[in-house]
Amino acid sequence: MHLKTDSFVVESNVHFPADYNLLWDCMRKCLDMIVKLEEKYGKVTGWRKSRYWRSELKSMMRQPGRASGSGGKNKEKRVKEVAAIYLHKSGLLSEKIKQSLPTLPIRDVSDLATVLLLEYYHLLMNKHIDLIDRRLLKGETIPQEEKMFSVFEPYTEWINKGKPRPNVELGKKVNITTDQYRLIVDCQTMDHQSDSEIVIALADRLTSIFNTGSWSFDKGYWHSDNKALLETVVPEVIMPKKGKCNQTESDREHQKIFKKLRNKHSAVESNIHSLETRGLSRCPDRGESHFTRYVAWAVCACNLYCIGRKLQADYKRKELLLKRAA
Repeated sequence: MHLKTDSFVVESNVHFPADYNLLWDCMRKCLDMIVKLEEKYGKVTGWRKSRYWRSELKSMMRQPGRASGSGGKNKEKRVKEVAAIYLHKSGLLSEKIKQSLPTLPIRDVSDLATVLLLEYYHLLMNKHIDLIDRRLLKGETIPQEEKMFSVFEPYTEWINKGKPRPNVELGKKVNITTDQYRLIVDCQTMDHQSDSEIVIALADRLTSIFNTGSWSFDKGYWHSDNKALLETVVPEVIMPKKGKCNQTESDREHQKIFKKLRNKHSAVESNIHSLETRGLSRCPDRGESHFTRYVAWAVCACNLYCIGRKLQADYKRKELLLKRAA
């Protein structure tokens, strides 16, 4: 087998995240849960003006974005002013929900699920109120591990692969390994992992199944431990080094076989393009388990498509030979 490995990003079905619109997502879902109980029981104590809350908060949510996107003098001051008003109103809603939670009607499993969702979104609301306060009013830099990029798809990652377009992608990285017949023999949805971190586990999976003659990667997978391990089980490992090469490494990368296999590595890009053009550029399903399942089904469909094309080509070739023989 001659394997090629590369990764690409499958986007989640989310809008571009800003902390003020993520806070709005939390608040509107809290209000949706209240309205759901109102529709079922006719009235929920203290929530006669739930529509007013929604209208006011939506209007206030737009102000920080407009202030941030505009220019002019005293921009920072204007951003802080509208953010302070937005946070004050959000804090009032949070306090009102906190006081109402013990009094909400819970008479069946459906009510319990609604209240649990309300508590979940209320917790996220408080989290984003704190993040906006720290970032916009106090001027702090929020650590990456504290950020959330979607309220509804919390597994979503902020991925920057250093490309000019798109410079940022929201989703999860997917690693695929293909063979010389353009079939995808391995697929892995990566969870906050870099390319170089998955090589050892990937090698354990595939070297126990296939007799591998060569295996090519791009520079993102390079690590001295990864290369040393693969070279014990694979005769030709094409893993270009990051940064400057020493003389031995330079001689190795200028060998004829290395250049030939490195040039052939680009064939994996056709598989990635095939997956993306057939629906895997963006996952419409909700939830991390459904995201992983969607990726797996897409890979299966791509393999079936490749097998079908090969069978059709063989059938047409066979028919042509029979006609010539007749």
